[in-house]
Amino acid sequence: MNQLLPLVVALPLLGAAALVAAGRRLPRIVAESVGCAVAAATAGLTIALLLDSSPDAVAWVGGWHPVGGEGVGIELVGDGPGTGLAALVSVLVVAVLVYSWRYFDEPPHRHAGSFPALVLLFQAGMCGFALTGDLFNAFVFFELMSVVAYALTGYRVEEKKAVQGALTFGVLNSLGAYATLTGIVLLYARTGELNMRRIGQQLDAHGGPDALVLAAFALVLTGLLVKAAALPFHFWLPDAHAVAPTPVCMLLSGVMVELGLYGAWRVYATVFAGPGGVPAPDAGRAFVVLGTLGALVGALMCWQQRHIKRLLAYSTVAHTGLFLAGLGLMKPGSTGGVALYVLGHAGAKAALFACTGILLDRYAGVDEHELHGRAKELRVVGILFVMGALALAGLPPFGTGLGKSVTEEAGGTGFSVLFVAVSAVTAGAVLRVAARVFFGLGPRPADGPGQETDGGGEEPETAGPLGRVPVTMIAVPAFLLAGSLTTGLVPGLVRAVGRAFGAEPQHAPHWTPTGLLLGVASAALGAGLAWAAIQSPPGREPHAWMRPLRRLHSGHIGDYVAWLLVGTALLGGLALPGVLFG
Repeated sequence: MNQLLPLVVALPLLGAAALVAAGRRLPRIVAESVGCAVAAATAGLTIALLLDSSPDAVAWVGGWHPVGGEGVGIELVGDGPGTGLAALVSVLVVAVLVYSWRYFDEPPHRHAGSFPALVLLFQAGMCGFALTGDLFNAFVFFELMSVVAYALTGYRVEEKKAVQGALTFGVLNSLGAYATLTGIVLLYARTGELNMRRIGQQLDAHGGPDALVLAAFALVLTGLLVKAAALPFHFWLPDAHAVAPTPVCMLLSGVMVELGLYGAWRVYATVFAGPGGVPAPDAGRAFVVLGTLGALVGALMCWQQRHIKRLLAYSTVAHTGLFLAGLGLMKPGSTGGVALYVLGHAGAKAALFACTGILLDRYAGVDEHELHGRAKELRVVGILFVMGALALAGLPPFGTGLGKSVTEEAGGTGFSVLFVAVSAVTAGAVLRVAARVFFGLGPRPADGPGQETDGGGEEPETAGPLGRVPVTMIAVPAFLLAGSLTTGLVPGLVRAVGRAFGAEPQHAPHWTPTGLLLGVASAALGAGLAWAAIQSPPGREPHAWMRPLRRLHSGHIGDYVAWLLVGTALLGGLALPGVLFG
């Protein structure tokens, strides 16, 4: 089975090449069917590899095996975390392509294969990034993923907003990539290796950490945390989500930001976790501080939005902060908890964006105020939206609730307060939208623009406004939410995730009475916040005390580049004590 690992990347690449070559001559239904079939075949292969995965599962692409312990070949590692993430990516890609069935009026006219080809390229980059054991090739897959994401974000290139959002995305992610490449160069200069395990071994053999190791840690992690949209690298995400097509938002928030977190965890655990790297307390401090700040800022900004796609984007920023803080505990239990949290979150967030896409294509808007009561006829979509909100709150038995519970237990009281508060605020914002838009509750909001929060006057992404919602656009979010539920309900899956991240059998993730109570408390608090919000007429402008925070999200690329530099300095500064006194 190990020799099948390269096919996980090769299949979508070949499928994309075939669609690009023949897309102009294929009927649209054939091109989209080919895209779905290739993505589904890749998903089936990743699931088969996941069931057969082991920590020693390795494949060398092209037969370029190491000689004398040294090698320049491309290593793919088929362990549980890597193949599990590749499986999650592939399943979500299938869901996105099914959701997108006959969705667009193709901007590149007479080329029906353009969108499925781009999605397959995105799948190849994400799967390669999840599986690679080589730091430079991780960067290559990282860039393949980024380039395709730029194109997908600006897919509706005839619109100025799409070009602006894609440009912000491109500039910040490119700078993050340059930082990562510079860190890789430093590590190669020190060790003469590009394989992650060999770099870690060579650093340990060299002795304790020094300034070069610290600089490499900060630079490599900068690029990965930009992709993860962790504070203060997160500014591109709301701008990109506001303009990207809905299926692309499902991929960006569903799996791409999680890949950045996975990369940060993988690189630290493999390269920097030994005696020659950055001590765990110092790396953990950096993760916890940035994660906590990101969770709080993301939750506050989420609550203030009325543009539903921006609201969901800031919710992603908040939950990314929670995930990063959980990884910062540096415990197998907390890491396994974060993995479960990520699995549940991917399904819930992708489902919420799918429901938002239905609103956009039916009513030509995603403004919470303007849509007040207009979607009462979409009761099934409204129920799915509420379920997604409750999943964000961590309500049992969703996988988000189990992951949240396990991570809270590992972190103690302070973490529990943070996780409950952030989950409640983000879920409350989504429940507030559901109450107003789908059920028409509360007084009708006053008219008037809300600056960048205004989501009215958008163009439908389909060929025309939807008269009847296609069954695929409802079935996909229902399937994704069912997957989020399954993550918290299937004991075998939960135990497998715990084993993959090093948890002892007696400490496998499981529901606890405290975790159940905290999950219910988060959901209840979120519902209470939503109810309080809809009882009073919302103001036209954000609260005055939020204006300084909102000014930080200025929309100017120069400001965001400055914050990227601040983030790199923070990473290095928070890990500095380990170099000075380690």
